Amino acid sequence: MSKKLLALDIDGTLTNTQKDITPATLEKIIEAQEKGNIVAIASGRPLPGIRKIADTIELDRFGGYVLAFNGGRIVDYSTGEVVYQAVLDNDVVRDIYDYCLKAGCGMVTYDGDRVITGTDIDGYMTFEASINHMEIMRIDNFREYIDFPLNKCLLTADPDKAEKIEQELAEKFGDQINIFRSEPYFVEIMPPNVHKATSLEKLLEVLDMDRKDLVVCGDGYNDLTMIEYAGVGVAMANAQDIVKEHANYITLSNDEDGLVPVVDKFILAD
Repeated sequence: MSKKLLALDIDGTLTNTQKDITPATLEKIIEAQEKGNIVAIASGRPLPGIRKIADTIELDRFGGYVLAFNGGRIVDYSTGEVVYQAVLDNDVVRDIYDYCLKAGCGMVTYDGDRVITGTDIDGYMTFEASINHMEIMRIDNFREYIDFPLNKCLLTADPDKAEKIEQELAEKFGDQINIFRSEPYFVEIMPPNVHKATSLEKLLEVLDMDRKDLVVCGDGYNDLTMIEYAGVGVAMANAQDIVKEHANYITLSNDEDGLVPVVDKFILAD
């Protein structure tokens, strides 16, 4: 049996609508790893927000990987080693911060297990911190504080305002950053030309594997690049229509146990 790399989005793919991993899904993921396959979980979240799920599927025991920040940082979960990361230019981040102060929107980034901000803390920031099990800290001198590698920043605003902010940022910084809205009230700022597919390509190089050995599963727009890139791209039954259009395979079940037949068909069948 040839070894496969199984890359999974988290919400709506690996977890169900209650953000839980069902017993059947967990059993199948463990079986895949016990037979020598490698699992990577991918999310827009920082590592602290992914730990619970990574621990549940025992990535530390089997030597799996976490793609945090939509692939902006890849971590060997067994060792904690960062095997790849893409970083934002700190001067550009400072310019975006100045823009946020003038535009009256919020801005956060991540420092270890903390969400940090140089703007007033709003409800969207509090939500971001809570879902990732992180504390949020207001930094008085944000411009001087951000002198370490940043993989992602998140801008917050009411949906109508966020749409305008996304457009203005694209005009001002479009060639220096990657911009997209993950939620109506979140504008995500990533390094240019970084997404889940480019990061999986780096991981395959580390593992000395080929993209034909890559099976990916996802349901959201930010999974589209890796579904197109993989040897087998799987869209979950609950996926957005555009994701299904670019997939090689669509699960018949909903997100509750949709991964079980995928693992049987594309990982364990050889």
